[in-house]
Amino acid sequence: MLDCSSRRPRARDIGVVIGEHPTGPNNAITDVAGVRVGHATIQRPGPTPVNTGVTVVVPHPGIFTEPVFAGAHRLNGSGELTGLEWIRESGELTTPIGLTNTHSVGVVRDTLVQAQVRARGDGLYWSLPVVGETYDGLLNDINGYHVHPEHVAAALADATGGPVAEGNVGGGTGMICHGFKGGVGTASRVTETVAGPYTVGVLVQANHGRRERLRVNGVPVGEMVGPELVPTPDLPMPYPAGSGSIIVVIATDAPLLPHQCTRLAQRSALAVGRVGGTGEQYSGDLMVAFSTGNRGIPPYGWDENPDANRPEIAVRMVAPQLMTRLFDLVIEATEEAIVNALVAAETMTGRGGLTAHALDHKLLHSALVLEGH
Repeated sequence: MLDCSSRRPRARDIGVVIGEHPTGPNNAITDVAGVRVGHATIQRPGPTPVNTGVTVVVPHPGIFTEPVFAGAHRLNGSGELTGLEWIRESGELTTPIGLTNTHSVGVVRDTLVQAQVRARGDGLYWSLPVVGETYDGLLNDINGYHVHPEHVAAALADATGGPVAEGNVGGGTGMICHGFKGGVGTASRVTETVAGPYTVGVLVQANHGRRERLRVNGVPVGEMVGPELVPTPDLPMPYPAGSGSIIVVIATDAPLLPHQCTRLAQRSALAVGRVGGTGEQYSGDLMVAFSTGNRGIPPYGWDENPDANRPEIAVRMVAPQLMTRLFDLVIEATEEAIVNALVAAETMTGRGGLTAHALDHKLLHSALVLEGH
């Protein structure tokens, strides 16, 4: 999935450390055992440049036949994350999570249905994939429908554990964040308990926010690195500043029940606010969290699997008093994932010559040093 020799810098590579809890070995959502991430990136130059793609998060290799508990949250709803009604109703996530551009949700969803049919075979069951979007129409020919089923298949085939490519990759290829080039970012946190360690991992597709509101470790970086230092994109009128979206995907191996997953998803919105997002009118800020800590949930639908007819299923749950610590982990990891997306992104020019400039690493570091961070 990622050639580490060509890996883009991350926040910690340039001296930016967020929070106090330790990270997992890769500081990525894939630090949750079994979770895999894959990208398919589509870029073609021309008068209407193509800068888009697909990212998939696979909760575990058998997700099509073994659901996991999940929950979701909406900070602002000018966006789409399909399949959430079934998650809210049943508390179960039944497919990989796909991320792409706004006008390609349908093809990604349909291809995930086809992948489930191939994995599970014919039968009397339904498929309600979870697919999120953010709008890349300023840097990408979004109405050209350049994401095809083979790109989704490639992202699924690419999905692995370990380090995760960030910035201008996959679904994040054409995204803009806080007036800088945005994209995909990830991070993780680990905590020790008497029951053993729990890991919380986050992946974001960051395409939201206004320059002047950007904060890193509480420092007003967006004010200090203003358009006189790094130009903001020349947005077409009447495109309002702050329009865009962020999708936050949260994974944990802590044994959470669905309502606890929902609470974890909700707390990630606090991190979006810490970095400067305000859930603007035309921003789709949607969060989904899943737990791999309870396995053995039988597949849904009517089939011949004898497990489907078990009257009871044994599950575990994290003690309520530990939830505060998990909240701290998800807030830290989400904040760092957004910053990683900004740090890893590279300057990109799209439609009509509109340019989204990368956040200059030296200016970011100088701003934090000036404020004593």
